[in-house]
Amino acid sequence: MKMTGNMILNRFRRRWQFMLWVEILLYSLGPAILVYFLFFKLLWSILVSIVLVGFMFIFIKPWRPNLKKVSGYIDQHLDTAEYSTGLLLLPEEQLSGLAKLQQYKVAKELVEKLGTISPPSNLLRGSVIMGLFAIVGFLMYQFKIINYLQEAKEPKIPANTIVFTATDSISKRGKQPKLEHQELIIDYPSYTQIPSFRTTKMDVKAVEGSKLTWRIKFNTHIKDVTIESMGSSQSMNYSNEIYTQTSTLNASGFYNFRYTDVQNTSYTSDLYAIEMIKDKGPGVEIIGLKQFTSFEFDENKKLSFKTSVTDDFGIADVYIIATVSKGSGESVKFREEKLSFDTKVIRGSKNLKLLKSIDLDKMKMEPGDELYFYIEALDRKQPMSNTSRSETFFAVIKDTLSDQFAVEGTMGVDLMPDYFRSQRQLIIDTEKLIREKSKLTKKEFNFKSNELGFDQKVLRLKYAEFMGDESESELVNQENPEISNEDEHGDEDHDEEDPLEQYTHKHDSDNEHNLVDHKEEDSEEKNDPLHEYLHNHEDPEESTLFTQSLKSKLRQALNEMWDAELYLRLYTPEKSLPYQYRALKLIQEIKNSARVYVHRIGFDPPPIKEDKRLTGKIEEVSNFRKKEELQEPEIYPSIRQTILRLEELIIGKEKINDDDRTLFEKAGNELAIKALENPGKYLKTLQKLKRTTENKKIPLSTLVEIQGGLFDALPELKYNAVKRKVLTGEINELLLKELEVHD
Repeated sequence: MKMTGNMILNRFRRRWQFMLWVEILLYSLGPAILVYFLFFKLLWSILVSIVLVGFMFIFIKPWRPNLKKVSGYIDQHLDTAEYSTGLLLLPEEQLSGLAKLQQYKVAKELVEKLGTISPPSNLLRGSVIMGLFAIVGFLMYQFKIINYLQEAKEPKIPANTIVFTATDSISKRGKQPKLEHQELIIDYPSYTQIPSFRTTKMDVKAVEGSKLTWRIKFNTHIKDVTIESMGSSQSMNYSNEIYTQTSTLNASGFYNFRYTDVQNTSYTSDLYAIEMIKDKGPGVEIIGLKQFTSFEFDENKKLSFKTSVTDDFGIADVYIIATVSKGSGESVKFREEKLSFDTKVIRGSKNLKLLKSIDLDKMKMEPGDELYFYIEALDRKQPMSNTSRSETFFAVIKDTLSDQFAVEGTMGVDLMPDYFRSQRQLIIDTEKLIREKSKLTKKEFNFKSNELGFDQKVLRLKYAEFMGDESESELVNQENPEISNEDEHGDEDHDEEDPLEQYTHKHDSDNEHNLVDHKEEDSEEKNDPLHEYLHNHEDPEESTLFTQSLKSKLRQALNEMWDAELYLRLYTPEKSLPYQYRALKLIQEIKNSARVYVHRIGFDPPPIKEDKRLTGKIEEVSNFRKKEELQEPEIYPSIRQTILRLEELIIGKEKINDDDRTLFEKAGNELAIKALENPGKYLKTLQKLKRTTENKKIPLSTLVEIQGGLFDALPELKYNAVKRKVLTGEINELLLKELEVHD
């Protein structure tokens, strides 16, 4: 459609008016955004925007641009119009031929070049103003400047002053009583030697047993003042216009003040922390002494050591408790003594360095006797002192005629027979024979060496009885010459063939075949897959008093005895001694390892009903299936629900109702239990949470702070290890290798 000059000018006029309306909106949106950031009220922002639109509508006047003003603006900004735009407003009947020609020319120029002209407007200025308002509002919200301004308007309260707020703002009438004086007096226990402490700060941090006294005074008479602490309430005593209350510190917790004025309006204060410091026991450390010390009989038997004792409020006494044990078995006797240090103990000192030297001879100890002692320290706490003790230290005088001392973890029972200790006597006799070799004839020397070999054989056979290896036939034959003569003749015949044959592992025992693994037994064991898991009492290897590890040690000891006996029979006791020592060491290890007997209780099945046995009736037999889902109890459920509810209150701008106050009170109880361990960390959150249960109007910023404090109180979640399925292929592996190469 061909556009006329009038249509062109009307189009430009509408464009001009639209830009003016946009400018009006920009001017009104900036303050509206600022109001929203300050108060988070959408309705307020809309009202501010409408008011500003009306004001700017009157000031800017978007209806003002008309066709005459538009033509004049185009004449000023478009040179090709030749100041002839006004011709477009006139009808063609009133124009001359030249004027019609000029009107046509101007209309053509406007169609081509009118887009290069912009209507006059201040959109850039409006955008800048709107952006500035938005930035200012965001910064004020981010840094909470409104809260600071509100706090600045309120009268400043001195630090540490108790602030009371009404529990029910609706019932509040008249003027609130003013607090004129507050004081907390802490009297530490006398043994700490710390002077009394006075402060206006109501948070308590003192030693256990301290005496706490609160003193507060109001400018007017009130009905009652109480101190509430951990679910209990105590009324304060009124005397000389001052309310006082005294209590003994025995646990950590929280407390607050509450009073009622003459108009029955109840006021409560913030929560204050009570942190009790426990009086720790003395620290005892023994320096320069091993926990176990052994002495030879001819040594200088003295224990010298240094003891360091420390305490925070002074040491009352330090001494040594020593116990001497004599004898063994049922004839053991104990004697306990209380020893003092060589250095004087100064009562009340906080750090002591004490010296002590214990002479075992002066304590009338003999070879085989054992000494147990520890250090015990007491502090000056009243009425009952804290007691600390060091570790127990041991000292023993070695006895050459008994087994060496070994410290056991439990009170053991010696199950080994007395003849298990005869290996040491064999060693003593062998060493004696070696020393007397030069004084004896060859025949006497060989005879005694052979006799020792026989004693070693008897001892080995007695050990073998516990392994099930040896029968008692050899011992019986030795005691009955009639039975043993034939065996001796048989041995002589064998001696002619091989003089060492009777001393080797092969023929020395009639029951020696038990020591040899037979192929038949191996084949039977292979055929029975449960053989290695069963305990067969018919097998002499299994029917012993010992576990598998002890049997292996006993087997090693028997092997050492074999070799010791062999060299004794060969009249070379020097070569026999190393084997005897190794056998003795193994015997002692077996003895110390087998000192505890554990009674095993097996399964006791119910009696079998003979009338129903083997009947094959299964009518009363039913399947049993039990399905149970085990879940750990939720930790701090009220705190978690409170966090979710606070999120709804913050986003939805809802008001706190009675159900919310009940939930917040439960969350406060859970937080108080956790805060007992660290009162200072959760005190502020607990105070603000308590305010939500008493007041209806709580600032949004306070709710945000409470939510953050509750988040900090929740324990950290433990990560569960989860196996992830990763789809891998040859191409992916090649790609990963290339990435590792070029990494």
